[in-house]
Amino acid sequence: MDHIEIEDAWLEPTWFIDSEAPGVATFANSNTSSGDGHLAQATALFYAVRDQIRYDPYGISYEPEAFRASAVALALTNWCVPKSILLAAAARSLGIPARLGFADVRNHLTSQRLSASMGTDLFIWHGYAELLLPDPAGEAGDLRWFKLSTAFNIELCERFGVKPLEFNGTADALMHPFDRSGNRHMEYTNQRGSYNDLPLDDMLADFVELYGTRFGEVTSAGSAQAAGDDAFA
Repeated sequence: MDHIEIEDAWLEPTWFIDSEAPGVATFANSNTSSGDGHLAQATALFYAVRDQIRYDPYGISYEPEAFRASAVALALTNWCVPKSILLAAAARSLGIPARLGFADVRNHLTSQRLSASMGTDLFIWHGYAELLLPDPAGEAGDLRWFKLSTAFNIELCERFGVKPLEFNGTADALMHPFDRSGNRHMEYTNQRGSYNDLPLDDMLADFVELYGTRFGEVTSAGSAQAAGDDAFA
């Protein structure tokens, strides 16, 4: 396996991944133990972001400030991209190399409400965090990138019969292809690669191109319902 040289960009704060912000440090430190190694800290952060911030596909803001990790840390609900930014920022604040990953996914269990508002069950620029951690299959000191999706909180998964994602440092935590009943769930259709910061302009331009006039309906849908009500995406 190729040796991975750690790049400064995976540890430094950016405008979106503002890992130096006090709120990010507070989130990271309150959910981890300082004496633990990076794997234990990353695992704790994964579950903290997954479950402390409930998934809500309706109460979405596309203002740049809404994507900053320091703002996400204060939210009760959010969606996959901001949650991934928070995980990456919290990891960097603890000295864990981190970046963002994106893929296009087709959600075969999308609710009628959400599918109608978007006009499709294809969700482009689905976000997850990538953390550089010890490689369990390598030699001592070897590292590998783990892809960690924190989108769906455990309560939402239990409600819809979907297996929650778990992480223990041995494999990626990406969306399950099937639910608990064997129905098709999440299908990864296109990998968009890894980024050291959020490419917001590119993401929003692609949203407009795919979703067209429906994009405005999605952004203005508001959060009248509690996170996860009548929706799964």
